[in-house]
Amino acid sequence: MADTDRTKGYYRPDLETMDPQARQEYLDRKVAEIVAYAAQNSPAFADILKRAGAQPGDIKGVADLAGLPITEKAELVRLQRERLPFGGFAGEGLDKMRRIYVSPGPIYEPCEALYEDDRWCQAFYAAGFRPGDNAQVTFNFNMVPFAFMLDESLFKMGCRSIPTGVGNTELQVQILKDLQVEAYLGTPSFLAAIADKAEDMGLDLKRDLNLQVAFVAAEMLPESLRSELQDRLGMIIRQSYGTADVGCLSYECYHLGGMHFAQDCVVEVVDPETGRPVEEGQPGEVVATVFNKTYPLIRFGTGDISAFTTEPCPCGRTSPRLTRIMGRVDQVTKIKGMFVHPGGVQQVAGKFPQVMAYQLVVTREANRDVMTLVCELKDEGTDPTELKSRMEEAIKEVLRVKGQVQFVKPGSLPEGCKIIDDRRTWD
Repeated sequence: MADTDRTKGYYRPDLETMDPQARQEYLDRKVAEIVAYAAQNSPAFADILKRAGAQPGDIKGVADLAGLPITEKAELVRLQRERLPFGGFAGEGLDKMRRIYVSPGPIYEPCEALYEDDRWCQAFYAAGFRPGDNAQVTFNFNMVPFAFMLDESLFKMGCRSIPTGVGNTELQVQILKDLQVEAYLGTPSFLAAIADKAEDMGLDLKRDLNLQVAFVAAEMLPESLRSELQDRLGMIIRQSYGTADVGCLSYECYHLGGMHFAQDCVVEVVDPETGRPVEEGQPGEVVATVFNKTYPLIRFGTGDISAFTTEPCPCGRTSPRLTRIMGRVDQVTKIKGMFVHPGGVQQVAGKFPQVMAYQLVVTREANRDVMTLVCELKDEGTDPTELKSRMEEAIKEVLRVKGQVQFVKPGSLPEGCKIIDDRRTWD
C-alpha cells in the first residue's frame, strides 16, 4: 500500500476546510460576479436572463440561481447548430482561446489560453497524488477535452504527465515498469486490462511495478472491482465525477463515503421537473455553475441523478458530498467513458436502408462495457457479413466507441422499444 502521507492533506486547504457559512458567502460573491460577466459577454446567457425576466443584479448568490432555467446538453447541441461554434455561450473571442475541442454530438468546447482551474488538482491530491509523481494518462487525447484537462492539472500540481492515451496494453505495461510510474489515470476496466497484461508478461504486479495511486473516471466503479485491483496492485484507487463541459464537480477522498464537492464551482442537486434544489438525501439532477469566463456555463444540467449529504467526513473537508451516481435523466448513456446519444444511434442506423428496426444494447462482461447494435433487416437476402463490417465501422466513426452488430429475425425487437437499452448491473 502507498505511503501513509498519501492519505492526508489538501490541495487548497483554505477552501477545502473552510467553515460552511464562510464558503457560502464566498460562493455567493463568485456567482454574482460570473452572472454579471456572462450577462455582458455571453449572448446565450443574456437570452436566458431575458427569458427568465431577470436582470443580472437579481442574482446575488447561489440561492438566486434557482430562478434561472437549466441548460441541458441537448439544448447546447441545438443552440450550437443555430449559432456556431459555441451557441453564444463563449464569454471570450476566438483570439483568446488556446484550443477548440470536439466532443460527440458534435459539441464544440473552447479552451482558455491559460488553464487556471485547479478542481482536478483537488481531486488528484485527495486521491493520493503528490508532486514529483510520474502519472500515466490513458484517457483519449483525440479531440475531446478531458485528457488535456488532466494533463494541464498534473503540470499545475507538480506531477509529470505521460500521455499514453488508450490501447496497446503491452506498451502501457512497459512504460509503467521502465519509468516506475506511481500514478495511473484512466478507466477502471482499462487498469484491470493492464494488470492482466502485466501478469501475462510474467511480471509481479507489486514487485515489478511501482503504482501507488489511481484516479479513475468515465465509467462506473463497482466496489468489487476496486477491492480486487487495490489488492492485486497494492495501491489506492479513487474516483471523481465531472463532465467535459464543466470540469471536475466532485471527488473521493481516502475515507470514501461519497464524493466531496469540488471547490470554486457551484454544485446543485435539483428536481428535474421544477429545477428547484432538493433536500439532503433526496435524488435529483446534478447541475453545475462554473466560474470560467471563457465558457461561463451557468446552471448546466449534467443529466446525471445523484443525492448529497452534509455528514462530516474524517478527512476534514467540510463541503457536502455526492453519494453516488444513480442513473440518467434521459437516455444518454456513458459507454467506455464516452456519452452515447440516441440521436447518434439513429444517425448510424440511418446510413443503412437495409435496417428495419434497431436497438443499442449495453452490457458488462469481465468488467468491460460491451455495446451491441441489434438490428432487424428488411431483406433477408442481404449479405450480413459485409453489412456487419460496414455498420461496425460506422459505429466507431459516429459514436466514437467501438461496438458490434448483431442481426436478429424480424419481430425480435419489441415494437416501440427504446433506442438505448442499458442492461449493465453494478455490484
